[in-house]
Amino acid sequence: MIVMKFGGSSVANAERIKHVASIIKAYKEKRPVVVLSAMGDTTDHLLEAADKAVEGIVDVAGVAKLHEDTAAELGVDIQTIRTLLDELKQLLTGISMLKEISKRSRDYLVSFGERMSVRMMAAYLSKEGIPAQFYDAWDIGIVSDSNYMSAELLDEVWETIPASLNDYKNGIANAIPIVTGFIAKNRQGCITTLGRGGSDLTATMIGAAMHAEEVQTWKDVDGIMTTDPRVVKDARPVSEVTYEEAQELAMFGAQVLHPRSMMPVRKTGTPVRVKNSYNITSPGSLIVEKHAGKVPPVCAITTVKHITLIDIVSSRMLGAAGFLAHVFNNFLKWNISIDVIATSEVSVSLTVNTKENLDGLVEDLKKASEVTVRTGKAIVTIICDAAHSSAILAGGFEALADEGINVQMISQGASKVNISMIVDDEEAERTVQILHKAYFN
Repeated sequence: MIVMKFGGSSVANAERIKHVASIIKAYKEKRPVVVLSAMGDTTDHLLEAADKAVEGIVDVAGVAKLHEDTAAELGVDIQTIRTLLDELKQLLTGISMLKEISKRSRDYLVSFGERMSVRMMAAYLSKEGIPAQFYDAWDIGIVSDSNYMSAELLDEVWETIPASLNDYKNGIANAIPIVTGFIAKNRQGCITTLGRGGSDLTATMIGAAMHAEEVQTWKDVDGIMTTDPRVVKDARPVSEVTYEEAQELAMFGAQVLHPRSMMPVRKTGTPVRVKNSYNITSPGSLIVEKHAGKVPPVCAITTVKHITLIDIVSSRMLGAAGFLAHVFNNFLKWNISIDVIATSEVSVSLTVNTKENLDGLVEDLKKASEVTVRTGKAIVTIICDAAHSSAILAGGFEALADEGINVQMISQGASKVNISMIVDDEEAERTVQILHKAYFN
């Protein structure tokens, strides 16, 4: 058994759905479980419809047209989708009467995108002679807590998912399961959404619980790249990365699986393969627990722009054990996450990726420290074998110095697979290009 996950752009219209169906057909002997996102921008359109409903306008025309036109082009019966559209209209009518939308109602609302998507795909596959059955996530045992808009899966899914899919895995049932990503139900039967990376989490949870051969996530590039090909034209696919490296890549801007979606597969050691839906013969990139062969010195380079660098200095706290506690307690108070940090006994330099609550944080920090805030910065992260950090940094910094790039801060992650540096926003892409040339050419 394998699990295949396709995002919204992969099923954005009839042409793309036909293409994904051909990929599923090519892998049908592997007994795939398919996880789908909503079609294209459907989730955004549903949220726009909610905003209109709060203002008293009930309008499902845009969402309905996309799905009805797609069904017509695919030549499939959409009675199940029409039923959902009627249900959606009733929900929006209720929102228009209340003039407000709760988190619970919002999750119910956005679930319609995934629910219509799987019905469309299952109908088309069946029409093409490939037995398929759509499932809303809760139909195969995906249960969450009640933290609407960012729900977490309950431990019982490790048992409920196999109970639902073992017949298919063992060949007793033959229809390919087409499952909604991103959504679940709590124990009270209310629909929830799994937050950022939710569809990836659905796929990896199914793969881990079923001890699948691998989980495949299909994108529009040949796997994980050495860097963003829009920045460096000769960026190349990376054949293999570890779970830890993939998590760091995702944390620092690369379009890989969201870090939380790696947790189930790390528990079972289930491999994840990033594949190209436009080049299905490409092996893609494999995400595993450990490298099979020699560990490459540098795996990939990624960047996050528009971050803020905060320098905190307090000579009054020299030798005092509470300096870092004071700093971190203020970040906790203002609910601001730290991305990269470098420390000495009386100073801390760190980055944040938000402007929300920043003024209040700075005012509190100034009560015991000198604080300097610098905006317009970028984090450039080298995913590497940090056991050889001296050699890696020597080559990279020599190349940057030759090109006049000044690194303003450097930090090595505790995971020992990343080294991050801070440069100005306008130098970020050039920094990546210089480092990529130094490490890969």
